Amino acid sequence: MTAPASPDRWITTFLEAQAAELGAATNTLLAYGRDLMDFAAFLERRSTGFAEADRDMVEAYLIQCDAQGLARSTRARRLSAIKQLYRFAFEEGWRSENPAIQIRGPGRLKSLPKTLEVVEVDRLLDAARQSGRTEADRLRNICLMEVLYATGMRVSELVSLPVSAARGDPRMLLVRGKGGKERMVPLSPPARAALAAWLAARDAAEDEAVAKGKARSAHLFPSRGKSGHLTRHAFYLLIKDFAVAGGIDPGKVTPHTLRHAFATHLLANGADLRTIQTLLGHADVATTEIYTHVLDERLAELVLSHHPLARTKSRDSD
Repeated sequence: MTAPASPDRWITTFLEAQAAELGAATNTLLAYGRDLMDFAAFLERRSTGFAEADRDMVEAYLIQCDAQGLARSTRARRLSAIKQLYRFAFEEGWRSENPAIQIRGPGRLKSLPKTLEVVEVDRLLDAARQSGRTEADRLRNICLMEVLYATGMRVSELVSLPVSAARGDPRMLLVRGKGGKERMVPLSPPARAALAAWLAARDAAEDEAVAKGKARSAHLFPSRGKSGHLTRHAFYLLIKDFAVAGGIDPGKVTPHTLRHAFATHLLANGADLRTIQTLLGHADVATTEIYTHVLDERLAELVLSHHPLARTKSRDSD
């Protein structure tokens, strides 16, 4: 098959295939697109393109990324995008070889995820319960937080939940995750109560909107914006406000921190890794195993702080 004439067509065709064949998430496609456009611009400045670039050119681009001070994770992602583009090009017959196949990336630093203590989560929930200009805002806020902590959902999964998932006082929610994969997550009694209260307020507001000629929303957390539902950015700002109101450093609190807290607290209370993997929607249990290291680190801190042997040095110095 003849390769596209322009870099834009290379990228567009590749992304369309990723979406159609692999069900790649929108955020993933956007990241690939940005990375490949940056690589295309690099090649254009050197009077070449995707069809002609060789291994030396790809490595020169990665050296430039490093010189620009880009994070290790960003450089690893950019190389991954380039590798996948050229693998697709090889399969489509656009190129006779993959110039990036043998290039090793910088890898990712395995840093432990930030999490929260149970008491900090309680303070966030209390702050959400009291935050908001109206009663409906407060009901929505506590519903968001209770459901997020009860299920460990990704924030994109939470804000885009269809209202149909919440009908009938459900004990479980059906969540559509990365790549369109579905999973069931259980709701705690507090989350169910918060969900029922918010649903009543939400439906009343929707009825009023419909009476004024507006369309009824299909989302649990509707918004009049382009997406039709509360955005990830809007929720990010909300949770920062909850942190400030709860007396917690906002720098350590994000929607994803609640996901980490969900997993860490489950593990600390005896849940097995396979169960947590299923609830989080991880494709590989190796991804879930990071939480064992978080727990190990916390246990080590407790031992060093409270075990009598840890105080031997201070006793000897008296």
